[in-house]
Amino acid sequence: MTHTNPLHQLDLAQTRRQLFGRTALGLGTASLAHLLPGQTASAAPAGIDLNGGLHHKATAKRVIYLFMSGGPSHHDLWDYKPKMKEMFGQDLPDYVRDGQRITGMTSKQDSLPVCPTKYEFSKHENNQDGVWISELLPHTAKMAKELCVIHSTFTEAINHDPAITYIQTGSQIPGRPSMGSWLSYGLGNLNENLPGYVVMHAKSRYAEQSLFGRLWGSGFMPSEHQGVLLRSQGDPVLYLGNPDGLSRSDRRNQLDALAALNKAQHDRLADPEILSRIQQHEMAYRMQSSVPELMDLSGESDSTFELYGEEARDPGSFAACCLNARRLVERGVRNVQIFHRGWDAHGNLPNEHESQCKDIDQGSAALIQDLKQRGMLEDTLVVWGGEFGRTAYCQGRLTDKTYGRDHHPRCFTTWMAGGGVKPGITYGQTDDFGYNIAHPDGTPMKPLPNKEHWTPGTVHIHDLNATILHLLGIDHKKLTYRYQGRDFRLTDVHGHVVKELIA
Repeated sequence: MTHTNPLHQLDLAQTRRQLFGRTALGLGTASLAHLLPGQTASAAPAGIDLNGGLHHKATAKRVIYLFMSGGPSHHDLWDYKPKMKEMFGQDLPDYVRDGQRITGMTSKQDSLPVCPTKYEFSKHENNQDGVWISELLPHTAKMAKELCVIHSTFTEAINHDPAITYIQTGSQIPGRPSMGSWLSYGLGNLNENLPGYVVMHAKSRYAEQSLFGRLWGSGFMPSEHQGVLLRSQGDPVLYLGNPDGLSRSDRRNQLDALAALNKAQHDRLADPEILSRIQQHEMAYRMQSSVPELMDLSGESDSTFELYGEEARDPGSFAACCLNARRLVERGVRNVQIFHRGWDAHGNLPNEHESQCKDIDQGSAALIQDLKQRGMLEDTLVVWGGEFGRTAYCQGRLTDKTYGRDHHPRCFTTWMAGGGVKPGITYGQTDDFGYNIAHPDGTPMKPLPNKEHWTPGTVHIHDLNATILHLLGIDHKKLTYRYQGRDFRLTDVHGHVVKELIA
């Protein structure tokens, strides 16, 4: 009889019911005891040192991920390539592309004209030889000494949805748990009144790309590990408030009755998702008090708003989201993710990127500075990046004032700060066209790096995620979840911790 036989599954369920029914210290009993009103217990899984990590001592207790959805142009922001100016409008040499895949949007163009950036770059002092940063990011440039800038991030995905799904969940195919869900599953929560994983969508003038809940979903894990989306208008969380005529004590009585029904169902079916349902109900009840206080910025000082900019007073702005991210991690939230859409600049890139950078520049820099002055940056990891970069060639009409760029997965820039990464360094480099990852002498890597075997100087997105988990005290090879007979992990069967990034 196979393990998929329904009769065998019933057998297993009966065994579990007997276990929970007869064992006073069973997992189900312990979990339910934590969820019942009036009980207090750690929100973390048993045996886990919240400050020390899961597999080794952590350097970061929490992570704030600033995700630029759509693919920001490394050419126009971070990866300075002055030699491209000498080839303005000329065809990209065949040896540069070397037969690599391009999207259908540019595959029918008669030529792939080299497109140098129109923006000035300045070299900013860090702890190495300096880092080149575009004039579009003046505030971020002031924090150069805190940044660990990675020029050699790469991925295989060339279109938005699979690329975003890939970097967020470790698979281009939807259905896997997000990184925040893995952190919730592995490390638990530090504040029982707030979720361990919170997501915000910052307002953007160019919000073309859709964002799906599965990007912060729990996949096949229990739903308690999914991200909670905070909204900027109305109730921060849908249905958080009680309807008119329903008091808080009435809500408490309803939840007690509902918990009793769910407990009875769990006793019959032994389905762990039922316990997750109870926990979500209890979390929502506690959030009715904690979330309004969290979202009330009236107690923040004028100097704080000067740091983040006046836009921080506008709910839903990127600056406001960054300020709320600091408030969330102060209160023990493990993982905060801010999505900023609109970086998919196929046509009028200069106008679009100028608007986008105006949205995110001061808020990003202020977040780092604010965390540092509060003594929190050393154990808070801040990550900035998108799902891929943009091409060295122009998509559409090229002039010295406007141009567009297509998707480019073979190399792009990501940066991290705090949380145990080396501050003030750059890692990896690209060729003279910002098209391929290059060796230290500037020659393109041949063969191209891939996820199967780590190449020094490169950071595949599995390597990036493995390194983030490592900083949080997790061995990415050991954090697994069994589903349908297989042990899954965030980095699939790949990933390398890039120790050169770690202080």
